[in-house]
Amino acid sequence: MLNTQLNTYPTEDILIDAIGDEHVGTSYDTPLREDAFLLDDATKIEMIEKHFKHIMEIMGLDLSDDSLKGTPKRVAKMYIKEIFSGLDPANKPDIKLFDNKYKYNQMLVEKNITLYSNCEHHFVPIIGKAHVAYISSGKVIGLSKLNRIVQYYAQRPQVQERLNIQIANELKRVLETEDVAVVIDAHHLCVSSRGIKDTQSSTITAEYGGKFLDMETRNEFLKYIG
Repeated sequence: MLNTQLNTYPTEDILIDAIGDEHVGTSYDTPLREDAFLLDDATKIEMIEKHFKHIMEIMGLDLSDDSLKGTPKRVAKMYIKEIFSGLDPANKPDIKLFDNKYKYNQMLVEKNITLYSNCEHHFVPIIGKAHVAYISSGKVIGLSKLNRIVQYYAQRPQVQERLNIQIANELKRVLETEDVAVVIDAHHLCVSSRGIKDTQSSTITAEYGGKFLDMETRNEFLKYIG
């Protein structure tokens, strides 16, 4: 008999379900404990593998089957090295700026940046596109670095509103300008694969700063990504 304890707090269960279904977020920063990075990746992978194996056993799966016996390690490596690698500041992209030698002073837009993240309420995928724009304050950034910034903040358990703000704030910081816009349009599998099971809806969030708070500039950006 597996040593599992049943939850005896139905009121707490109701609150947990309500928070997950209502898309609640708690802060601009990803909630992390102070000791989040005391363990190295190898140790984290080993521990997750053990605990995920236990989860599979609780569900009644036969881990002696060739198809399943490697799953706990695969999941553990995926969590640490791939889909949640953005939790580790060591994986933050190294951004270098270049002089704006062309004196280009209009907005630069990169649209349809592929975005893969995971809902922090159910740990299922968020899949969509990010559209980012900035107006140079004298420096420019390599285009691929815009993708890497989006990817870094997406690769952690997320709420889309927080993800949008984190990307925008990082772009403002590295580009040394408030003139930044970020729009995310994404499908949440916590909506389409469970709960209401709506496969058609998507969620759109936006964050604007500096000149993009001006309606004319914002509308120009929205025209480009429309």
